[in-house]
Amino acid sequence: MPDFTKDIEKYYQREANTIKKLDTKQLNEAMNALLTAYESNSNVYVFGNGGSSATASHMVCDFNKGACSEVEKRFRFICLNDNIPSLMAIGNDVGFENVFYYQLENKLTKNDVILAISGSGNSKNVIKAVEYAKSQGCTIIGMTGYNGGKLDELSDFHLHAPIDDMQITEDLHMSFDHMIMQIFWHYLLSKENREAVYKIHK
Repeated sequence: MPDFTKDIEKYYQREANTIKKLDTKQLNEAMNALLTAYESNSNVYVFGNGGSSATASHMVCDFNKGACSEVEKRFRFICLNDNIPSLMAIGNDVGFENVFYYQLENKLTKNDVILAISGSGNSKNVIKAVEYAKSQGCTIIGMTGYNGGKLDELSDFHLHAPIDDMQITEDLHMSFDHMIMQIFWHYLLSKENREAVYKIHK
């Protein structure tokens, strides 16, 4: 049997090195933008392709349920990836580059927040939706890797993984979700003078 030990260690060492390079000030600013959306009852539209679409879907669960566990007020996250029939209809009839833009068109308000996920920062359908949202006055949070691409330029706030590696980028994007969710969970409960206690449900 092959011994992958060194390869395993190399992968996680690269990830650990990247974590050390994270811009925590930028992460904090993006978190405060999400908290502002929460406090103003604004919608947060989240979307991406491939693994990023899975991250977007996961975030809806973690923010709408996890971060709001045991508090009355909820986040208003909406994932544009979660309705497969709509995606297929738009992709087939209007074009794949429109699958996110079409769902936002004539729906956004200037108080809405866009959380766009693209490892390269250059996914055409993501960029088209972001450009439209920006024209409507929405706040843009870009979740990127590599050099950030076009999405980084368009974003008001950044959740950036500074590495040229898609798998480690996606690892860190998922960690951003879990990190923010856990911090917000503690924060929201502390505002009610309550302790955040994990409960494992069967």
